[in-house]
Formats: sequence, structure tokens, C-alpha cells
Amino acid sequence: MPHLDIVTNVAILNGVAVLSAFLQAVTQCTVKKMNIFLLPSIMASVVMVVGYCLFVVLYILKDSADVKTAIWVGLAVGGSILVSFNWWENYFRVICVKRKSIILKNLFEDLSKCQNMLHIMSSVLRIVVTACVLGAYVPLAKLDWDIVTSIPSRETRIVAIIIGVQLISSALCHWFALAACKMHAVRRCFILPLYLASLAVMVLFIVPVILDYQDHQLSLNTTENINFTSYCAEAVNVRNQSLSGNLFPHLVLDVAQTLCFLDMSNTADIFLLAGAAISWWIGLVLATIHIWYFNIYRIQKTQDLFVRRLYEGAFIEQSLLLNTRFNILSYCDDTPALIYLCATMWHETYEEMMNIMISIFRLDKYRPKTGPKFNDFTFEAHIYFDDAFENAKGNQDRHLNTYAKDLVQIITEVYGIFKNLDKSFFEVQQHIPHQSIIETPYGARLVVEMPHGNNIVGHGEVINQLSISPAGPAVWFQKFEYAVSHWLQKTAEHVFGCVLCSPGCFSLFRAEALMDDNVMKKYSTRSTEPSQYIQYDQGEDRWLCTLLLKQGWRVEYNAASDAYTNAPESFKELYNQRKRWGPSTMANIVDLIGSTNLVSKNNPSMSKPFMVYQLFAMISAILAPATICLMVGGSLSFLLNIPAAGALVLAVIPPAIYLGLCFKLKADTQITIAAVLSVIYALIMMVVTMSIIASMVVEKTILTPSSIFVVAMSIIYVVTALVHPQELPLLAYGLLYIICIPSAYLLLTIYSMVNMNSVSWGTRETKPAAEAGTTGANIQQTKTQKGRLDEKRFWNEFIEKYLEPLQNDKEKQEKTKNELQDLRNKINFSFFFLNALWLVAAFVFQVFAVFQLKFDIVDLNLNKTGKQFEVEPMSLMFILGFALSVLLQFIGMFYHRKAVNIFVYYSN
Repeated sequence: MPHLDIVTNVAILNGVAVLSAFLQAVTQCTVKKMNIFLLPSIMASVVMVVGYCLFVVLYILKDSADVKTAIWVGLAVGGSILVSFNWWENYFRVICVKRKSIILKNLFEDLSKCQNMLHIMSSVLRIVVTACVLGAYVPLAKLDWDIVTSIPSRETRIVAIIIGVQLISSALCHWFALAACKMHAVRRCFILPLYLASLAVMVLFIVPVILDYQDHQLSLNTTENINFTSYCAEAVNVRNQSLSGNLFPHLVLDVAQTLCFLDMSNTADIFLLAGAAISWWIGLVLATIHIWYFNIYRIQKTQDLFVRRLYEGAFIEQSLLLNTRFNILSYCDDTPALIYLCATMWHETYEEMMNIMISIFRLDKYRPKTGPKFNDFTFEAHIYFDDAFENAKGNQDRHLNTYAKDLVQIITEVYGIFKNLDKSFFEVQQHIPHQSIIETPYGARLVVEMPHGNNIVGHGEVINQLSISPAGPAVWFQKFEYAVSHWLQKTAEHVFGCVLCSPGCFSLFRAEALMDDNVMKKYSTRSTEPSQYIQYDQGEDRWLCTLLLKQGWRVEYNAASDAYTNAPESFKELYNQRKRWGPSTMANIVDLIGSTNLVSKNNPSMSKPFMVYQLFAMISAILAPATICLMVGGSLSFLLNIPAAGALVLAVIPPAIYLGLCFKLKADTQITIAAVLSVIYALIMMVVTMSIIASMVVEKTILTPSSIFVVAMSIIYVVTALVHPQELPLLAYGLLYIICIPSAYLLLTIYSMVNMNSVSWGTRETKPAAEAGTTGANIQQTKTQKGRLDEKRFWNEFIEKYLEPLQNDKEKQEKTKNELQDLRNKINFSFFFLNALWLVAAFVFQVFAVFQLKFDIVDLNLNKTGKQFEVEPMSLMFILGFALSVLLQFIGMFYHRKAVNIFVYYSN
């Protein structure tokens, strides 16, 4: 390449598509898919070969006796062809998938499993080969290593700058190209810029040379025609020796010097060079013409866009084009996807049911069935209403209870609201929706047609089975908690692995995944073992995600979508809710960690490093009570100016007493005590926080452990909120969240662990009183229909298998109660014993000063203040572990936010 002119070097880069063009034609013939891209592939192969022929003729015929030039030309041709092998798997993949050969399919599966390792090994091998070639070039060219290593600093700096610009520009090009694909701007922001890149570079190289050539002619002040050869001899070689300072003249003369081998005044040379460059460029365009018809989704996964995750920095535009997946176009099913919106109801309040109905009717307006503007999906809304009927006084028939009647009234009310939305003046009149009631073996089914044609189906069940309006400190705490959880934890899980829990209130599941082997079948099984009551029934959304992850499905988090849900507003309901979630979360994560080999094998997204990350998070959650005791002990030591060991003892006494009381007192009394302690802990945390801030102001330093922790966490939360501008107001609840940390991670943990044997939900355990109700047939302007015989048969079998009410077997219930209590005792012993060990170890280090790190305190100017602070090993381990975890989550948040911004940009 150094012996070829710079324009040829730029042009020949497009020649690396020669093998891709050939393999495209072979692939389409092999899989017997003769489509419109076969002819472009053949033409691309032909024009590529023509380009190489013109290139050989240009250089070889210039001086047929020059063996050295022939060698360099041969190396250039051979090197570009070898580079073209880089994208062979793009077409081999299609052949393996489409062909019926078991050997090819097995080979493809093996290659897919070890793809990352193959890419790493090939990259290392290429680095070694490149180094060997460069090392061999010096003796082959009869150069002295001293000359090579004694390059002037100016030239060295120029080379370093060029390499740096190349690396940065290639990375940015890859990033923006990927963003363009995910925004569906494939043609105007991906293909066209990459097609024009090499042409633009050649223009930028040639035009300055032509202008300099004309300036040279004018400077001679003669009417004699100066050809390009004379320009090279008189101007380039002489002026190049006297240049200094500005780099642009150097660049122009260097480009001109490489062209001096060719006679640019010779029409034949110009024709051959232009012909080769145009042939290679046309071949590249024809070989990648299929990308124009590439069908992708919004926020498409990178591995679905490109075959190899790596890119070639030296061939960045060719690499991006040829690395794009080559898929044979075939007639696909354009039928819109059908989405089933499923919601369960039991004893929801009037306002809660109103919110759900408004959401469903809003979606009906967003995706109308009649005259739709979009054809991507249609939907049906299904509401499963448990305990919808009751016995009425003086009547043997079962009637709708007050909750079910509220639902029917709300549907009518919301229907009228959305019926009037498009009118200039809102008319106050009642609109009765087209609805019908169908008797079913499980009770009844109410079918309502919404204003824009979509159906909402209410299933009222005779058999039995949550939140509150968003106001109050409990809800404020949850708002910030959910925000931080989704900003950092969910995004980290999404980026580094899979989301472990998709909450039921805002989840979208693929029906194929739910009906996969060992998912819905196991999900619908009844709990028989004590551990199953905790893992299956107390956190059903997390249990479902665990089954999906084990089966190999990926659960993702999409921050670009919005969902609204209610949250417990009372302290009691919040504690009862988390009493279920805590043990269930622990049981499901332990299940996944215990099946690491199986999960990593079935699910490519659940790598073993990600499982190690979850193991660390699990250990942190287990040791949370002890960690909070250490934090409270440090706070007491700071406030009361007492030894750390004594402060730790004082910090452990209240939770230890509360732990003992929880084994003896009723749940409501436990919650009352926890509420009182939560207020005390909140006051302590408030005073400590204010004291830390005051100490930073007085001592004029933030370089103490407590100060660094407070400042670092504040910066992280503020920056995270700034990149989520719509949720920025939630920062106002951050202080409440901080002062409630002891309640949430100490007292609540104790309450959850001690009461894990109580498998009742603890919320909405009230029933409406029996009264003279309304039967299904009495609903205004409805038609009661009999279900079809095949439908009745289906539901009868389904009820018998899955929905039959459990029999009240007192002996079995007592046995289950005792087994749950035994399981609770075993788990609690292990759980709190580990926390006790952690506290004892910390106490020993504090009392006996076994090992302590001492650091000088410096002010903001980095001058020593004469004071020191000590860091104990236990505290250091906690700080380092917590910092690493938060840093990983912070990086994952930024990476994930990039995809969200792309989505939002495309949507707008």
C-alpha cells in the first residue's frame, strides 16, 4: 500500500466487497431463493473483477519490467481479497439456517455459541500478524531500525494525532450509524453517508492537488503548457524540501507526490484509475443494495442488526455496510399482532377502577379498530373480576355485588366521556355502549364495544381472591424508591443481563413465551411445599419472570414507555405488601443463582458474570440489617462523641428487642412498634445528615468517609435525575427516602422475615355485605346470551383443572401452617446468624483495633488539617462493594439512556 498512490488506496478499500458479492449470489442459489437481489449480486461480482483488472493494467503495463511494482500490486490485490473473508459468516449463517442439512445446522450452532471467543482470538491473531508484517518490512526494505526508531518528535506527534483521529472518528461513526438504524433512518442517515464517504475522501484529496497544480502554472507566468510530470519534478520535489510550519501544504504535496507515478495528463492513466475506482464503488453499492429493504424494529438489538459485534476501524464504512445482516426477503405475514390486555380485580375502590378504565379507553382512541391509521397491532382488554357475585336476600340466584356494579357503571361513564372527546362542545348526555352478557360456567362475561371498535371483556367469577390514592409520606417514599430502582437497578439488569422482575402492573408478555414449555404449565401449579407458598404465591410476577428466564426468554426494561399504578399509602399496608415481596424476591433469586449453569446455558443474556453480580446483590440484601446497625452506630458515635464499639452496642439493642417481640406479638402490634421506631430512626438520620453537612462547612473539606458518601450519592442521584427530566421533581422526595432507610432496610426486613410464614396478602381483606343486588340480566340495555357448547366444555375442563376452589381440609391446613413455621425458623436462624457474625466481626475490629486504615484529612485546597480519620475493614468492604455496585448501575443507566433517547427522538 505505501507504494500505491493515495487515491488508489482509498478506492481499493471498496474492493473488499468482492467476496461478499460472490457469496450473496451463491447463498441465494444454494437456498433456492431466487429473488431480486441475485442479479445485483452477480453484477457486483463482475464489476469488482473488472475494477481489479483495470487496477492491474494501470500499474503493471506502466512498467512491465518492474518486478517490485508487480509484487506490491499483487500484495494489494491479495490483501483486499483476504480482508473480504471478514464477513463470510453473514452468508454462511443463512445457508445453515435455510438448508436442511443437520451437519450445517450443528456447525452453525457451535459457531454461534463460541462466536465471541472466536472474534477475540481472531483479533489477537490479526494484531500479531500485523506486528510481524511491520517487523518483517524493515529488513525486507533494507531499512535500519535506528532510522525507524529515530523519527523526529514532530512527525511522531503527527502520526499519533492521525491514529487518534482515526480511532475516535471510527468509534463515533459506528455509534451514529447504529443510532441511525435504531431510529429507522437507515437510508438517509446510514446507507447514503457510507456510500458517499469514499467518494468525498477522494474529492478532498484530488481537488486541492488540482488547485495547487493550477496555482503552480500561474506562478510560472508563461504561456507554455506545463504537464503534470513537469509539475511533479519542478514543484513537488523541490517545494517539499523547503516547507515548514503549516501542515496543509505538506498534505497537499504528499498526495500529489503519490500521484506523480501516474501521468495525470495522460488520458489512458486517468481512464484506468477512474474506471477502477468507479467499478469498485459500484460493486460495493450493488453488493449492499439489500440494505435499502432491510426491515427493522425500533430499538432493534445490535446483534440483530450486525453479524459481528466488532467493526473494522480501517474499513469503517465498508465494515458497517457488509456487516449488516443479509436476510433473504420472503413473503412475510403482515397480520397485525394481537395484544391481550389483562387485569385482575377484586375489591378495588371506585377511583382505582376508574383509572384502569380510562387507561383502556385511552388506548382504544390511540389504536382504533375502525379506520385505523396504524396496522401494527390490535388489542382486546380482559378484566378478570374475582368474587363478582353474592347471594341476595330472598332470592336463590346470585347477583352482582357492589364492586361489580361499580365496574359496570364506570364503563358506561367512561364510554360517555370518550364518546364526546372529539366534539367541539362537550355534551352532557348518557351514552350506552353496545354490550352483551354471556353466561359462562365460571360466572358471566360482559363484552363492551368501545367507541373506536375495540372490545373490553369483563369476566366475573363466582370464586374468590389491591392500591390507594397517591398521597402521603408512604407514597412519597415509594415514588423516590421506584424512581431510583428503575433509573439504576432495572437499567443495570437490562444492560448487563436481564430484568429479574417485571411488575404486573406495567408488563407486556409475548404469548409465545408464556405458553412455552415449563412456563405457564408450571406457573399454574398449586403450591404444596412450604417454600413454594413463598416463592410462587407471594410474588407471582417475579415467579413468572423466573420461569421465563430459565426457559431462555429475555425480560427487558423500556424506560420510554409510561405506566401508572397505585401504591399503598398507609404504613401498615406498605409493610404488609413488602412482607410478601421480600421473602419471594429472596427465594426467586436464590433459585436463579442455584441454577446458574442451567440458566446461563439456556439464556444467552444471563451470563455467569451477571449471576455473580446478582450474588453480590443478594449478599448485600441479606446483610442489610447488620449494615444499617453499623450505619446507625456510626451516627450515634458521631453525634454523642462516644467510642464506636459502644455506639454499635447501642445501635443493636433496639432492633434486637424488636426481633424478639416480633416472634411473640401479633402482626398489627409489630407494625405499630415499627412505626414508632421508624420515627425515632428518621429523627436520628435527619440530625446526622445535617451534622455531616455542617461539618463539611466548618472543616471546609469533603474528604472524609461520611462526606464522600453523602456527596457522591447526591451527585449520582442528581445526575441520574437530570438525564430523566420528566421525573426530575421526584428528587424532592430524596430526603424522605434517606431518613427512612433504617425503617425500610432494618425494621421492614425483620418484619418480613419473621412473618414469612403468614402467606395471606394482608391487604383488602374485606367483603361487601350481602344485599339485594342486580343480576346480570338487569343491566341496562344488555343482552344475556348462552355460551356455546364447546366454550362451556372448555371452561368446565379449565375450572376443574385450575380454578376449582380449594377444599377446607383443616388437618392439611394445620400441617401446612406448621411446615411454614418450621421453614421460617430455619431461614430466620441462618439469616440473622449471618448478620450477627457480621456485627461481631465489626465489634471485634473496633474494640481491639485489629486492623485500621488512617488517612489525613485535607481541606478543599488539599492542605492537611492536622486531623485524621480511621476506616475499619468492615466499613471499607461495605464502601468498596457499594461503590462498585452503584458505579456499575450508573454506567448501565447511561448506556440504556442512549437507547431511550433514540426511541423518544423517533417517536417524536
